[in-house]
Amino acid sequence: MKYISTRGGIAPIMFKDAVMMGLATDGGLILPESLPVIDKKTLDSWQGLSFKQLAYEIMSLFIDDIPADDLRKLIDSSYCTFNHPEITPVVEIGDLFILELFHGPTLAFKDVALQFLGNVFEYILHQRGGKMNIVGATSGDTGSAAIYGVRGRKGINIFIMHPHKRVSPIQEMQMTTVVDSNVFNIAIRGTFDDGQAIVKSIFNDIPFKERFHLGAVNSINWARILAQVV
Repeated sequence: MKYISTRGGIAPIMFKDAVMMGLATDGGLILPESLPVIDKKTLDSWQGLSFKQLAYEIMSLFIDDIPADDLRKLIDSSYCTFNHPEITPVVEIGDLFILELFHGPTLAFKDVALQFLGNVFEYILHQRGGKMNIVGATSGDTGSAAIYGVRGRKGINIFIMHPHKRVSPIQEMQMTTVVDSNVFNIAIRGTFDDGQAIVKSIFNDIPFKERFHLGAVNSINWARILAQVV
């Protein structure tokens, strides 16, 4: 599986390169070159799988450059932090079936993706060496989930901007009380959109991005989307 930019300005790249690039160097979003087609027989066979088993089946369709055993280990370590054995249980209430996405360490659905992304970052950096500086903006839950995904990890610093006094007290506490030395919180005067505009302008400065080894955790990173597809 190769990945391309929505703006067509990069040569096709592999999954690990797509993860580390975050936003394409031409300013576009990185997406799969093609989408796999799943037949009904395969879909039916997936019904009895656990969350971790299903995650492997789906992710392996999009990841060619991480060995199967390593991918399984990444998935296992990513979801052992959840406090429910089913990870994302489906609960029946009357005629409704509700998917619960709040069993991760920060109670946000974004833990489903960012616990995995943090492990993938660390895995790739361990192989390639070097460091990464993650820059992101949040309206609340992305920031805390991203911080809990990479806190204490070697070779990774994370800088998260949030609008001052415009996130919930719980989210503010989740972000600002993490004391790991690789976590940096930045409260900005303005809105989430102001913070996101700063992130986009930074990532569009390609020499700056490359010089400081910037990485992305917002939805511009394909690995985050992939984990949420599960």
